[in-house]
Amino acid sequence: MTELATMEFHPRPEAGEARPWAFPAPGRGTLDNGITVLRCHRPGQQVVAVEVLLDAPLDAEPAGLDGVATIMARAFSEGTDKHSAEDFAAELERAGATLDAHADHPGVRLSLEVPASRLAKGLALLSDALRAPAFAGSEVERLVRNRLDEIPHELANPSRRAAKELSRQLFPATARMSRPRQGTEETVAAVDAAAVRAFYDRHVRPATATAVVVGDLTGIDLDELLGETLGAWTGSPAEPRPVPPVTADDTGRVVIVDRPGAVQTQLLIGRIGPDRHDRVWPAQVLGTYCLGGTLTSRLDRVLREEKGYTYGVRSFGQVLRSAPDGTGAAMLAISGSVDTPNTGPALDDLFTVLRKLAAEGLTEAERDVAVQNLVGVAPLKYETAAAVASTLADQVEQHLPDDYQATLYQQLAQTGTVEATAAVVSAFPVDRLVTVLVGDAAQIKEPVEALGVGPVTVVAAE
Repeated sequence: MTELATMEFHPRPEAGEARPWAFPAPGRGTLDNGITVLRCHRPGQQVVAVEVLLDAPLDAEPAGLDGVATIMARAFSEGTDKHSAEDFAAELERAGATLDAHADHPGVRLSLEVPASRLAKGLALLSDALRAPAFAGSEVERLVRNRLDEIPHELANPSRRAAKELSRQLFPATARMSRPRQGTEETVAAVDAAAVRAFYDRHVRPATATAVVVGDLTGIDLDELLGETLGAWTGSPAEPRPVPPVTADDTGRVVIVDRPGAVQTQLLIGRIGPDRHDRVWPAQVLGTYCLGGTLTSRLDRVLREEKGYTYGVRSFGQVLRSAPDGTGAAMLAISGSVDTPNTGPALDDLFTVLRKLAAEGLTEAERDVAVQNLVGVAPLKYETAAAVASTLADQVEQHLPDDYQATLYQQLAQTGTVEATAAVVSAFPVDRLVTVLVGDAAQIKEPVEALGVGPVTVVAAE
């Protein structure tokens, strides 16, 4: 009789001792040319992340040239006084680096990731892009064509179309926030190399720039590297620029963007609320997470699990512009999609969830799960240098102290159920929400009107 072989199992790994964690605190300094520098040594992070923030906000774009900031941001990597566009891309590849840039309401941001061993090369390329971008006519024309090609696809995307309509509805037509961040077909088509150069000359300078460097800096003389690269960038001092206050009309109403034949309806419900400088922000984050931050949230529990209307509905707060003087604002919103025949019932149930929340409040269990998910997973969220650098850059962009994120986690852990309930109820009052529905108006208008949540308007999908 054959003897059966026995298996030897590797000993089961044991959990290590829990160690206290806090969001890393950066060091802060200034280069001779005026660039503010935040640095954060993260042992073991061999890919260094660098974020450069430029004070070139969207509301500084000239009239009729919405999108010029986006074209400028994309053109930074399309050649310099030392390299053609092709050579610049090749140099980045040789350094194992990536360079991305985008424009948003607070300004333009460039993001570099490069191995620590090639940080000098990466910083040199980044410096050249900022110091002497080529902005060649042929490259700018190509970027404009690319952007024009993107716009029809964005308009065809229900979630993007809903976001565009919500901004148009909330903000006055004269406000930059009412219009697409990356411009319209008309305004982008008007952008040329001269316009990009003029915007750069007027708004991009070291005196108003901030660089964030995060990664394993062992053996790296960062001061010397920065001095030889970003420190060599010169420019004129900046004049103070007035920042217009954020105003919005959140009178309760429904706007249907008509998509005849659509089999589902995209929902986007929102209003404007306080930014991170407001003391209510931690409680608002916690309450909003309980409402629609995860699969176990109230909205998903009803609309997804109980009724089967959707694959998921989320609530969130997104800072549009932040300022310590109260002129900032955040978008508070609920988004998701439902099948067309159930648009009316789904919307009714969604508003019922909000009313019930106001009447009964959150439970201790909901609050505890939210704290565990938001605070407990933070060490995993910030495992990479890029994640830390991005958050530090957000803090700079939003005029927050360097210890803000670390303090926020402490505040979230200390926020009680009553405070979280009050904050989320204040954030999403049923009678002060603008509801955008992208779907088949012929099928959804009548049942939505029957809900009595405000006047219903139908607009063309474009």
